[in-house]
Amino acid sequence: MGRKMGISGKLYSFLYLRGFKVWVSYRTQTVLTVLGWVLPVFTYYFTGTALGNRLVNEVGVSNYTAFFTIGLAFQGYVSSVISTISQRLRNEQLYGTIEYYVISRTGTFGFLLYSALWGLTLNTINAIIILAVGFALNIHYNVNIVSAIVIIVLLILSTLGIGMIAGAVTMVTKQGNPISFFFNTFTNLLGGTVFPVTVLPLYVRYISYGIPLTWALEGLREAFLNGAPITDIAPFIIILTIFDIVLLPLGVFSYNHAFKKAREKGTLGEY
Repeated sequence: MGRKMGISGKLYSFLYLRGFKVWVSYRTQTVLTVLGWVLPVFTYYFTGTALGNRLVNEVGVSNYTAFFTIGLAFQGYVSSVISTISQRLRNEQLYGTIEYYVISRTGTFGFLLYSALWGLTLNTINAIIILAVGFALNIHYNVNIVSAIVIIVLLILSTLGIGMIAGAVTMVTKQGNPISFFFNTFTNLLGGTVFPVTVLPLYVRYISYGIPLTWALEGLREAFLNGAPITDIAPFIIILTIFDIVLLPLGVFSYNHAFKKAREKGTLGEY
């Protein structure tokens, strides 16, 4: 019972007190964040409307609104989790409180995981809002819940691995994180978020295929729009599982190694 209460208390602290309560206390920022979620949907909607049949003939997307809505809804699982982990670590260094997690029962690894939960929660809200806007724009969803959940879980696991690598870089560089920068800036371009990766030059396309989001969005579009069962999206599941097998251990190793080195050099709390 004590263990369960301890976990629930940590969830309450990280998700509600340090996450939601702080987020909604800055009302202007909250409104701007929600607008930042919604406005791109309309931007791409009107872009797609203006291009009309050219999207079908030249890009091969029959319903562009549905295509980019799924992309925008779930791209945030990558960018928000990675940026949340890196930013939380950075903030604790600035506040001089990172050392407290070293001696606490939560530990710095637990701190990282609980911080990731807030990023996941925030983006779930983001995804629901974007999908609702898409529904208002006449997208007809035909969702296979099981397929969708499997792909989302596999995407989250790979993202956690990348997030731990980004956290390791933050502990070393303090400022300027190329991992966070890449996944926050280029996933819209390279991950098939708002247009198919097949329109990219071949050499750039290979980079896209090395990003878990690319495969996850393909599977999610099948699961949300075509009601595809597990058997139909098996190739995406296999590829994402391979990403998870590689990225999760690599992330744990990178994070633990960077943390150990920072403690040995006495730079853990430096900023």
